[in-house]
Amino acid sequence: MILAIPKETTEGEKRVAIVPETVSKLRKIGHTVRIQKGAGEASGFPDHLYEKEGAVLVDDVNDLYGTADVLLKVDRPVVHPSSGKSELEMMKKGAIFVGFFYSMSNVDLAKKAASTGVQVLSMDAVPRITKAQRMDALSSQTNLAGYKAVLLAADHLHKIFPLLMTAAGTISPAKVVILGAGVAGLQAIATAKRLGAVVEVSDVRPETKEQVQSLGGKFIEPPQDESLVGEGGYAKEASAEYLAKQQEILRKHICEADAVITTAQVPGRKAPVLIKADVVKDMQPGAVIVDMAAGTGGNCELTEPGQVVKKHGVTIVGHTNLPAELAYHASQLYSRNLQALIEYLTKEGNLNLDANDEIVKGALITRDGQIVHEKTRELAG
Repeated sequence: MILAIPKETTEGEKRVAIVPETVSKLRKIGHTVRIQKGAGEASGFPDHLYEKEGAVLVDDVNDLYGTADVLLKVDRPVVHPSSGKSELEMMKKGAIFVGFFYSMSNVDLAKKAASTGVQVLSMDAVPRITKAQRMDALSSQTNLAGYKAVLLAADHLHKIFPLLMTAAGTISPAKVVILGAGVAGLQAIATAKRLGAVVEVSDVRPETKEQVQSLGGKFIEPPQDESLVGEGGYAKEASAEYLAKQQEILRKHICEADAVITTAQVPGRKAPVLIKADVVKDMQPGAVIVDMAAGTGGNCELTEPGQVVKKHGVTIVGHTNLPAELAYHASQLYSRNLQALIEYLTKEGNLNLDANDEIVKGALITRDGQIVHEKTRELAG
């Protein structure tokens, strides 16, 4: 099959779906790899490295999309600047789109994919099961994002993170509060601890306490009257009453913090607001909030997606694509995730989308002109 890799067109996106090291591995299992010229340059992978591994470089974008059996991307389909058409419309009927699609937040896009006859495998919908671990692109990317979030907090904070003993006296370590102990939160804990900070962590799932403590963090106990453990280990949406109790518990910790990293998100939903405007007003002057949920509305009420703003003396960082700021390694890990998925699905040189397979059933959004992903179909009515 022809696997095509276009240059990402979303503003600020520096990643590429396939890196050179993956090309030869995909060719070995019978696929032809075609890549748009310059697709990997922003992430540190020049064209000659792809040619060396046997990829075919393509100038004509319409040819790249129109001949692809499988289109491999990072971001969801958008209107392509060169054609003025949706990337889905540039693909041939029956072709397969593979990338982050977020169908539950983009129901109209799922409808469009169905209407154009494009089959969609969404990397964010790959089920969190043992045999799919190597395909878990959400984890690989949020892991890097958690690391970058702490570096951004340290960069914007006018203090140092570690305890420092000098002839002029002792400097106390910074206090970092992390909201959410998922993949991003756990990496943030480890990074903040390596930098020497005192770390406190909140999560609505009590079972994360042991993981937090194993990394040297202090666990902030959540309200006990409601279970928020959702499908696949993700947190599920909380009631307004629960959120109010959680905000009250967190208030004291946040107001004493030098830096706060927020990671709380619910798949297919707006991010829960954990830091109200009045809490920001009571925080220490010069404190920093890095809101990793900025792209889905933000965990802080004053976050401005895509912006770094100062409110009540507090710097609020609302970057919406942290993995793209580590494009080399983010692309490398994502490429390996895609490789694992394609190798798993390839049977005699073709991608076999067996509807009874657990991984396919979880990740397949559209097929044969229909939305087949159950939750997306429900949202589409």
